[in-house]
Amino acid sequence: MRNRLTAPLIAALFSGLLLAPHGQAADLLQIYSQALANDAVYASARSAQLAGQEKSVQGRAALLPGIALGGSYSRNNSDTSGSADYSANSYRLSLSQPLFNLGSWETYQQSKLAVVLADTQFEQARQDLIVRVSQAYFDVLAAQDTLAFLQQQQAFISQQLASAKRNFEVGTATITDTNEAQARFDLGVAQQIAAQSDLEVKRAALQQIVGDAPAELAPLRKGVKLSAPEPSQLNLWVASAENQNYEVLRQQLALEIAKREIKRSRAGHYPTVDLVASRSHSNSGQSSILSPTGGSATSNAVGVQWSIPLFSGFAVDSKVREAIALEDKARTDLLFTQRTSAQAARQAFVGVNNGLAQVRALEAAEVSSQSALESNKLGYEVGVRINIDVLNAEQQLYSTRRDLAKARYDTLMNGLRLKAAAGSLREEDLVPVNTLLAPAAY
Repeated sequence: MRNRLTAPLIAALFSGLLLAPHGQAADLLQIYSQALANDAVYASARSAQLAGQEKSVQGRAALLPGIALGGSYSRNNSDTSGSADYSANSYRLSLSQPLFNLGSWETYQQSKLAVVLADTQFEQARQDLIVRVSQAYFDVLAAQDTLAFLQQQQAFISQQLASAKRNFEVGTATITDTNEAQARFDLGVAQQIAAQSDLEVKRAALQQIVGDAPAELAPLRKGVKLSAPEPSQLNLWVASAENQNYEVLRQQLALEIAKREIKRSRAGHYPTVDLVASRSHSNSGQSSILSPTGGSATSNAVGVQWSIPLFSGFAVDSKVREAIALEDKARTDLLFTQRTSAQAARQAFVGVNNGLAQVRALEAAEVSSQSALESNKLGYEVGVRINIDVLNAEQQLYSTRRDLAKARYDTLMNGLRLKAAAGSLREEDLVPVNTLLAPAAY
């Protein structure tokens, strides 16, 4: 289940990193490339996967021969009925090959599942990184849009405030218009401060993932058209989420490991049979004034060794009951995860379709708000509208533009979350999203 960068994605990454002109804003693929290299959560998951790869080696070790070499050496000196000075040394080489050990076999089967589990968890981390990077990227863009709209709104309010003051001075408007424009201006200053602070927070969140956030990000192209999810049937997405979601796969593996644990625990009642072989050698020498002596011996042995457990204080039965209970828990956890994944797919699917409808409605509302603002400005000039009408129309226009931008970001993110819930989100899915961005110079 280990996944690698596909050729189209590699080409896109290199074109963004190596071929982009100096001073150009970073796009989503470039930010994702930085995250792959610098994100601590992803690096931790990668190390955990490498550690998990060793589980099968460790599990297989109990089925392979075990060879041991041991020995001793001693120097003896005694002075009883004459002086004696001698040395003794020995060594033993032994081999043991399991012939039947059900517990070790089940442990090996569990270790192979543990490797697949480690790969699954790593793929989940890779998928989560795609979502986290995209969310942080669009959060920054949304914060930038909010600040930009507030700045544009503030410039317009400043013009209206100056106009209201001039009209008051010549007697064609009341002080109320001036006060209302001044109040909107002061409120706009406070809103800009809050928006600037929010932008810094969002940039810090992105920097936490990629290590060094760029000065500017490529925004969405103006008038970009978003596409509906494919396939368009909700039940297909839900079915995929219930069976292919990485968290579901992880729970399925956990359930299989729990089943193997029951068999491994019951193996405590079964006999074990091992093939054993050994070679021993001892050598000792003793010299004395009266009579020197010494000798050596070598022996070889090959045979079969077996062991039958008779009673272990009910420990085996207790472990079996514990394993059965844990299997029930794993099965329940799997059911809960399937339901949670299905619900996530439903929410994301509805979010994409509702987002598309909201984008269309806000696009129409933007046109209407622009017309309303122009009408109110004209009415104010001829005296049939007051300043507050113009300010309200202006605020409605910029609020609509801000909501439209956010709706587009949310729709894109729900599309990525839908694929994540279905377990089909891949790095190459960022390529079509990246094509919606328009590079901008610093």
